[in-house]
Amino acid sequence: MTKIKASSTNFSNKKKLENDCPEVFAANVIGGQWALAICCYLINGSLRYTEIRKCLPDITERMLTLQLRKLEDSAVIKRTVYAEVPARVIYELTELGYQLRPIIEELGKWGEKLKQAPEFQ
Repeated sequence: MTKIKASSTNFSNKKKLENDCPEVFAANVIGGQWALAICCYLINGSLRYTEIRKCLPDITERMLTLQLRKLEDSAVIKRTVYAEVPARVIYELTELGYQLRPIIEELGKWGEKLKQAPEFQ
């Protein structure tokens, strides 16, 4: 994942759209298949890094780390490191992250309906 240059037209267009449309802003926070999937698994409770990897076997370690950092920076998840040997790291949704539950559940219902629609068969 590369960062968009702050001086680019793409960056300014993206920022303007985020400012004008709160739905776009929210979608950018949880956007992408991995971030949303991570949130779906964390809704059921906290998980260790390796447990998240097992839930998402096709994600690379680099991508998982990047997505976890992005969600942490957005205050959607919280990372707790326990001073043990080896170190134990737990990821869990924050209060803000748990507010996604009804949204994710509705997205799931909508996705199931879409999968059954003839145009998606």
